[in-house]
Amino acid sequence: MTHNRLGEETSPYLLDHSDNPVHWQPWDDEALSLARDRNKPILLSVGYSACHWCHVMAQESFEDAETAALMNELFVNIKVDREERPDIDMIYQSALAEIGQQRGWPLTMFLTPEAKPYGGGTYYPPAPAYGRPAFREVLQAMAEAHAKQDGTAADDAARLVAALETRSKGSQGGNRGAQISTTQLNHVATQLAEGVDVVYGGFGREAKFPHTMALEVIWRAYCRTGHASFERAVMLSAEQMCLGGLYDHLGGGFYRYAVDEDWLVPHFEKMLYDNALIIDLLVMLWQGTGNPLFAQRIEATAEWLLRDMRTKEGGFAASLAADSAGYADTEAGEGAFYVWSEAEIDAVLGPDSDLFKAHYDVSAHGNWDGTNVLNRSAKPEGKNPETEARLSPLRARLRDARDRRPRPALDDKVLADWNGLAIAALAKAGALFGHSAWTGSARDAFDFVHREMSDGRRLRHSFRAARRGRAAILDDYANMARAGLALLEATGDWSYLARAEDWVAVADEDYWDTEEGGYFVTAGTEGSAILRPKTAQETSTPSGNGTMVGVLARLHGLTAKAAYRDRAEATIAAFSPELSAHFFALASLINGSEVLNGLVQIVIVGEAGGADTAALAKAARESSLANGLMLQVQPGAEIGPGHPAAGKTLVAGKAAAYVCLGN
Repeated sequence: MTHNRLGEETSPYLLDHSDNPVHWQPWDDEALSLARDRNKPILLSVGYSACHWCHVMAQESFEDAETAALMNELFVNIKVDREERPDIDMIYQSALAEIGQQRGWPLTMFLTPEAKPYGGGTYYPPAPAYGRPAFREVLQAMAEAHAKQDGTAADDAARLVAALETRSKGSQGGNRGAQISTTQLNHVATQLAEGVDVVYGGFGREAKFPHTMALEVIWRAYCRTGHASFERAVMLSAEQMCLGGLYDHLGGGFYRYAVDEDWLVPHFEKMLYDNALIIDLLVMLWQGTGNPLFAQRIEATAEWLLRDMRTKEGGFAASLAADSAGYADTEAGEGAFYVWSEAEIDAVLGPDSDLFKAHYDVSAHGNWDGTNVLNRSAKPEGKNPETEARLSPLRARLRDARDRRPRPALDDKVLADWNGLAIAALAKAGALFGHSAWTGSARDAFDFVHREMSDGRRLRHSFRAARRGRAAILDDYANMARAGLALLEATGDWSYLARAEDWVAVADEDYWDTEEGGYFVTAGTEGSAILRPKTAQETSTPSGNGTMVGVLARLHGLTAKAAYRDRAEATIAAFSPELSAHFFALASLINGSEVLNGLVQIVIVGEAGGADTAALAKAARESSLANGLMLQVQPGAEIGPGHPAAGKTLVAGKAAAYVCLGN
């Protein structure tokens, strides 16, 4: 007798579905064997805890007894948390793209009993709407397609799998061994900059995502060339993101994306990775401009991470949902924690409310669905310091009042790859602005992942409820190695170098494609996946291959070991033929390649705690060197040969900075 098995899981997303009348199975050998033994097609549903439309479809369909009965009759139903199994999500999102549909969540895929895809989509409504058929109609049609004796479903599955296998092998042939030239970097940056909205910034004309990696490509081109068009594209985008509704003006932190062109109305989920990547971008922009808006947003977002996203063990939680508990229905709950009526603000602020409302776009009719999304797009900060000083305590009063509302659900699982992003961002920002608490929290999270999420040298991808998840993916090793190098720079603790080298060694042993070059996403066909994906293309987070190029470039600079540069060049060569067709999705690889060929190392030799040492370190951190790598060493420290600090000494008894470009 089949039953719902999700109650045995640790993922908050899966546990939320454990009381559905659908006989959900986790993705494991038992579920896949069940489909094969019964010759039943599989309905695969992939989502995540903070996904609003995932909750909508769950409420409309998965909690409905009649729909669940139909699902149970026709399919073996498998539910996957895309954050726990990014490899599974990657495979079937690619399949969805192959059949000409837009990727997204919830992902709804129909698979043969052998887990091969033959159709699918994303959100399906309970009745025809939004130009989409009713979910029950889709269920019937897809079950009938599989049951037909003409082999159509099997043929579709075979064609899709063949296309996915070709894609997973990477770019074979082509200009093998080619690196990305400066001319190509400038060309890509020009194409990206031409795609930026000249009025509101960002890419596209409707829903807008931060796309920080692509903006970094353009900013690096500005640093390299000085072309004003590059600077305008990035600064406009970053400023609008910081001023609009994408940013939480009371609590700090950024939402996942905006649903409109002018960044006013967000989907209200907050993801750890977005906030880490935005801090990274704003740090780079502040180093180049000194814009106080960026410093303010970095500080508020870092403080939000420490206040709301740290788990009791010391890691960082994955996300905050868009929806709040305690509301009558899902739609009412979306963003309910964050939006305001004019009357609510008047009640909290009293006679001070007029000042606040004038600066944060608050009115009786509201700016979204009768409510107000706070923003500063029309009245940017920095115009009048006295006014800003008066507004600060008003924001604090409103935040205190907001904290008494039903809160969005926290997905408190710890993901190694996303924690790596957060650790690196906090380490860099903490060192730059002198916030030891940020750097300390980065060290704590790093130690937690190293201690609790590894079996010796090998990492685990996730951790929750004292249980380690599945084997790590490439992104875990790449991002945690990068985090180690960021902490080395921030703290001068050389033990982080050894940890980064260990993790890169594991990636080389377990993930490297010995035939075509580049790294696979998984160490094998983990958990009965139909193939082993390999890609340098990214969606919302940097690709593992792109990140590894930057890590290998820095390791080569730190150690002078030729193997690191060779491996970085081989990784670029494996994917560079894709550059012309997929440059937007290869931003991390592009940025990593620039680090490889333009690394600037700054070695500061001086007594720890000395004023002259601190002054040089501060100047180095505040420099706008996009490819900079700053290291501090004590006079007389024993440094191995080949290291950039080897043989460096004080000058006239004072701290000194040595700058090295290339070799």
